[in-house]
Amino acid sequence: MTESAMSGMDLDDVLLAVEKAAPVDAVRAVTRTIGVHLGALWVSFLVADMSGRALVRLVHNTIGEVPAGRRQDQDVALVMPFDGGPQEQALRAQRVLVEQIGDRFVVRAPVTQRGEAIGLLEMALPALPNDAAVQRVSRAAHTLAFVVIANRRHTDLFEWGQRTTPFNLAAEIQRRLLPSSFTCEADSFTLSAWLEPAASIGGDTFDYSVARDLLHLSITDAVGHGVDSALTATLCVSGLRNARRRGADLLEQALAANQAILDNPQSDSLFATGLLGRLDLTTGILDILNAGHPAPLLVRAGVVQPVALPANRPFGVLPHRPFRLARLALEPGDRLVLLTDGMLERGAAALDLPARLPDLVRLHPREVVRVLGDLVLDVAGPTLPDDACLLVLDWHGGHGDTRSTTAGADPHRATAT
Repeated sequence: MTESAMSGMDLDDVLLAVEKAAPVDAVRAVTRTIGVHLGALWVSFLVADMSGRALVRLVHNTIGEVPAGRRQDQDVALVMPFDGGPQEQALRAQRVLVEQIGDRFVVRAPVTQRGEAIGLLEMALPALPNDAAVQRVSRAAHTLAFVVIANRRHTDLFEWGQRTTPFNLAAEIQRRLLPSSFTCEADSFTLSAWLEPAASIGGDTFDYSVARDLLHLSITDAVGHGVDSALTATLCVSGLRNARRRGADLLEQALAANQAILDNPQSDSLFATGLLGRLDLTTGILDILNAGHPAPLLVRAGVVQPVALPANRPFGVLPHRPFRLARLALEPGDRLVLLTDGMLERGAAALDLPARLPDLVRLHPREVVRVLGDLVLDVAGPTLPDDACLLVLDWHGGHGDTRSTTAGADPHRATAT
């Protein structure tokens, strides 16, 4: 593969291929374009499944033998669980790996945008790629991330492929309340969140939004299970978002969520607990409000401490009582962990989060939430009695445009493998 052949691929080629293709074919059109320009023997895209524990290969099969896997019309989803091999290593470490298999060289590049691990680009090349070729593949994978993000708005194909476990109605409602990306990297912070749903959905949610100099974040837990809980969560999260998007401050957001639940005709038995935060990215000062929720945990210099906060009633209780907030000054290197009671109660209590967190300080938040999710299932069993949700925020300081990034991820923050 020559440098001149590789340099023939540019963004115009990719965008033209995307726009000419239907949304369900956009990724295939891009990988075909990439393969032609890079002289690949074959090219494949694997999407990360929603559990964070596998990759899924989407196969469009119109003729011939149908591969084993979940099928929808002419598409088949083949689940490839993580096994510690090169696919998992490339995704976790966020770096391109090259493996010789017979007479060909398989290149695996993470498909990532702002730290969100969307999937993996794989291709087979007839010769060992040089450094310039590897960089070209890495940039192609980064471009593919934007293609997936843009086109999954128009089709269910990617989300269907990612759902290795069927959703019931309550889970569908709950899923729509979560942000589009569970991970966000910026120069001053890294954030990642996760939700392990109960067998009967427990109404847990998390949310975040980055403004020019502010980071808004929340974690909430609606009372009960099933559709009623999901609908209460909808009122709470929608109240928070609506107030935030109107420019309301943290106290006003809490009042809006409270009133949204109270205005529901069934509100006598409905409420939600939550933690709301607003972080000043220029100073590291976090305003935080606790509405009847478990206290957050602060990991500082390897020591884990709960953050003492003024007590407030949950959202949907007592319409006229004011909320109180607290202020916390974060220091570079701090890690803040927000969680719901599903991480603490019943069998999950054996996890002992304060004892576990110091061992995870070198992991990217994206990996921290995955590891803790696995540990909850290990100690509480595969069928949780309540949702388990957590949000991990690493504070680095240095707000501005100083972020170091390679193909959609900061390699210095990625988990080493």
